[in-house]
Amino acid sequence: MAETEKDKEGIYLYCIIRHSGAIEFGPIGIGTRADRVYTVNYKDLCVVVSQSAVMRYEARRVNVTAHALVLEEVMKQFTILPIRFSTISGSYDESKIVRIIEKEYDKFSNLLEKMDGKKELGLKVLAIEEPIYKYILEKHDNICALKDKLAKLDPVKAHYQLMKIGEMVEKALLKENLYFSDLIINVLTPLVEEVKINDKYGERMVLNAAFLIINETEAEFDKAINALNEQYGSLLTFKYVGTLPPYNFVNLVINTEGS
Repeated sequence: MAETEKDKEGIYLYCIIRHSGAIEFGPIGIGTRADRVYTVNYKDLCVVVSQSAVMRYEARRVNVTAHALVLEEVMKQFTILPIRFSTISGSYDESKIVRIIEKEYDKFSNLLEKMDGKKELGLKVLAIEEPIYKYILEKHDNICALKDKLAKLDPVKAHYQLMKIGEMVEKALLKENLYFSDLIINVLTPLVEEVKINDKYGERMVLNAAFLIINETEAEFDKAINALNEQYGSLLTFKYVGTLPPYNFVNLVINTEGS
């Protein structure tokens, strides 16, 4: 028998929500076809899905953004458990999706209960280049004294000492970054449920963190960020983002072939 077009199709999984009955989110599915995004239900849980070609979506900006836009749309109404990017069933068979929910019902239900009424907020803090180096020179007398001494020497003769100053400044910057990172985390941690410290990139990045907060405490958390910015804004840039899908605290990896 010839393979039909539908047999070549799969189901793309975005997230899990708690709801009884079907919901439609519109033609906003990943890819270029504008597939409808809807729910597959079991009891009071749903998987938010769309039809999709069976393929591996590359983690390019256009695809990651399309995936994120669906999550953002769903988050307007529901607490979500995000599913790992590019999770696709190998056939267009909704009964397989139902079996996934049925098999892991207790796990998904407990996670949704844990995440209910909470949100993820992101914070990146970067040192401002000129002010932070000036701050280091003022704070670390040994570096400042050596710099003043070398300023009076011939640049050729002072070459290796200048390299030494560079190394000293680099170590001092790492030390100051750690100091400010610990300070910020200590201020914010009492206001949140969980903290996830992520990898930093670039020598001027002080902190890259995600915070899981209760919705009712968001105003207090905002106030604390603003206070930190007022106190340290001459040295540090605070990049504060919310509300985000809670990837740092839940990111489901689902085996669609084992259903």
